[in-house]
Amino acid sequence: MVQKTRVESSEEQTATLKSYILYPEKQKALYKRTLFVVSVSQIFGGAGLAAGVTVGALLAQQMLGTEAYAGLPSALFTLGSAGAALLVGRLSQASGRRIGLATGFMIGGLGAIGVIIAAIINSVLLLFLSLLVYGSGTATNLQARYAGTDLANNKQRATAISLTMVFTTFGAVAGPNLVNVMGDIALSIGVPALAGPFILAAAAYILAGIVLFVMLRPDPLLIARSIEASNNEKHAKTHSAITEQVENRRGIIVGATIMVLTQIVMVAIMTMTPVHMRHHGHSIGEVGIVIGYHIGAMYLPSLVTGFLVDKLGRTAMAIASGITLLLAGLTAAFAPGDSMVFLVIALSLLGLGWNFGLISGTALIVDSTTTSTRAKTQGTLDVFVALSGAAGGALSGVIMAGSSYLTLSFIGGILSLLLIPVMLWSRSAKN
Repeated sequence: MVQKTRVESSEEQTATLKSYILYPEKQKALYKRTLFVVSVSQIFGGAGLAAGVTVGALLAQQMLGTEAYAGLPSALFTLGSAGAALLVGRLSQASGRRIGLATGFMIGGLGAIGVIIAAIINSVLLLFLSLLVYGSGTATNLQARYAGTDLANNKQRATAISLTMVFTTFGAVAGPNLVNVMGDIALSIGVPALAGPFILAAAAYILAGIVLFVMLRPDPLLIARSIEASNNEKHAKTHSAITEQVENRRGIIVGATIMVLTQIVMVAIMTMTPVHMRHHGHSIGEVGIVIGYHIGAMYLPSLVTGFLVDKLGRTAMAIASGITLLLAGLTAAFAPGDSMVFLVIALSLLGLGWNFGLISGTALIVDSTTTSTRAKTQGTLDVFVALSGAAGGALSGVIMAGSSYLTLSFIGGILSLLLIPVMLWSRSAKN
């Protein structure tokens, strides 16, 4: 009886796959549904990410009784994110986006719960371990941008990426604004106030996981894999058709380089800007305004960016990323330290340049991979993106301590220009 049920289930799955292969209109409908589901999950994911990150350093400082290790939460988020990116990528490759992304968000939610328990029992060891696990939500939130591209054609991929990033903004903005509310709720149930935002983070990550697990059916990556296999069979005798499906290693290298360079430059300058502002007498509120503009510029332009990447091409927008980051670095370097206007402009340009680079680099990665290896490759590359961000943050402190914010910003701006020869090298390979 059990064997018969399994056979029937297998036949149903085969019939479902065939229906999507045979009917393009069903592919289009699933593409739109996938974008909707992923976008909803990103609202929750963004809230989970932002709410916890906002108070992570403050909670560590409170529990340790010193500022010396207040930067550890950020480092732990990053390390946890790097490890989870690899896990989510491999799970997605083996079992589909639904399992990979849902698992990643659930693990992130468990990490947030661990932080809450650590705060209640005042356990620093549990806090650090939980923050490491909590980083899974960060990695999953970033990898979800790939899910919308599985069924997109090469003229839709950047737009699909950008749409999910825009919805991340809604949650990322809501999270920090609920910090005080969640602190009051936490106190009312006997939990330390600074652990309150992690209650929101736990609920948000778990809800994101549930949305994906329940609604991301049929799985877009599995459908895309079947469509690709069917196309290969149809054109088995056509050499040109087969070579189009071969992984483009140069494209992968270029896409990864774009994302890594933009991440290093963005994180390095962003990390030290609050320190620079405090040195010049700016209030915490003013720091918040500048960082708020920066985060807005990182995500809100995404819809326009996605359209431009699809219409103008990956190369043009990657070069635009390098130029924009150069302008950001030069503006930050030479702006008067007491000028809010110039700092807002500099950090907004920094966020915009990162946005151009991430979307164009991600689109290149999707263009250059096949469905048989795509998710695994994407997960591996996101590890490098996470680690490059950690390196950028660490090096920024060393450079600023040994020299100045001007030097740091100038170096960051010049470093971003490396994107231009990288893209020219990529173009030369096609000629």
